[in-house]
Amino acid sequence: MNSCPADARPGVQSEELSFEEFNRTSIRQRSQDMSESAVQTTRQNPLQYVSEQLKDLRAKGVAPKLRILDGEQKPVCIFDGKEVINLASNNYLGLTTHKALRKAAVDAAKTLGAGAGAVRTIAGTMQLHMQLEEQIAKFKNVEACVVFQSGFTANAGTVSAVLGKEDLIVSDELNHASIIDGARLSRATIKVFKHKDVKDCERILQEHSDFPGKKLIITDGVFSMDGDIAPLPQLCDVAEKYDCIMMVDDAHASGVLGRGGRGTIDHFNCHGRVHIQVGTLSKAIGVMGGYVCGSRELIDFLYLRARPFLFSTSHTPATAAACMAAFSLLDSPAGEKLVKKLWANTKVFKRELKKRGFQFKGSETPIVPIHVGDAAKAFEFSKKLFDAGVFAPAVGYPTVAEGKARLRAIVSAGHKKEQLVKAADILAEAAKPLGIIG
Repeated sequence: MNSCPADARPGVQSEELSFEEFNRTSIRQRSQDMSESAVQTTRQNPLQYVSEQLKDLRAKGVAPKLRILDGEQKPVCIFDGKEVINLASNNYLGLTTHKALRKAAVDAAKTLGAGAGAVRTIAGTMQLHMQLEEQIAKFKNVEACVVFQSGFTANAGTVSAVLGKEDLIVSDELNHASIIDGARLSRATIKVFKHKDVKDCERILQEHSDFPGKKLIITDGVFSMDGDIAPLPQLCDVAEKYDCIMMVDDAHASGVLGRGGRGTIDHFNCHGRVHIQVGTLSKAIGVMGGYVCGSRELIDFLYLRARPFLFSTSHTPATAAACMAAFSLLDSPAGEKLVKKLWANTKVFKRELKKRGFQFKGSETPIVPIHVGDAAKAFEFSKKLFDAGVFAPAVGYPTVAEGKARLRAIVSAGHKKEQLVKAADILAEAAKPLGIIG
């Protein structure tokens, strides 16, 4: 028999070694192993190129940090601890803080809980969701509506569901990224026409007159970076002439254009001529989400084939209830009043900017772009404005093309005239040293 004591045998712990000492020894060994592994991982970091690209963006002055909002989203609010006039928000009608939406959200959370608990196609469709969809469909004067988790997923999920690789998409060159991504996901042939150029759109369709698949013309209703409006009636004419599906993304027109903010289709009286209408619940509506409106059969099809709808948990009761309160408000004299106030404020702000030498010929809406060109200068302009008390974000590549950087200011119904005049003064003071205005 081997008489060697236990603590002398290889791989055997001494009976005298306490549990605490053994545990500490094991933890130290694991920490050493993890540290060695971390060093090895750093040496072989496959994401090193991300760090290098980020360093390059920072060196060019085009990597701004996120501004942190302290409190509510209002016309004047606190970002990064500083009070500023807010020209950065999409909260066109000031509904993010409206008492009717607050009450609806709180009541729904109290009675129906914090979440829906499932995707819509399994167990996540509440009566509230169906009521919201019916309300939006009635508001937009269509047969049916489906609500998505965001405007982005509404666009991307719909285009990729209704078209395939044998089909043709004819798209405005300045359409939103969600339209572009949806088109790519569909694997359809994509042809781009010059911005708002109806003749160029028709040229493409003429050249593809023998195309065997389905054809879709798609455009933003209001273009988010320039604030201009699509030539919708003329595009509808082309769609009808060439037997195309007509689709409009009304994200920046919902709550802004048309009766009570019904959008571009109502603005141009194109009811019945647009097959697919997309909108958002995250801008003028003041809450969160997106929606698609159209025929009953289209919506039933999207229930079955739109992947973001199929694979995302449904809206919380509070979100759905707040959206319903927003549409009820829009469909009332109080809503009409808010839309009129938005346009009155837009007129004031644009007039004050023009007095100070700013030019923005393309804008037809509360979106006011101030073109700078160089991205670094645009971000410097935005920083100087913020330091002086105005928050208006710079927009550069990839949101806009290289060399077309700008400041984007957005007016809301909640702004007071004196705030807009003050903002115009500050914009002029910051722009002159940078050579943006004379």
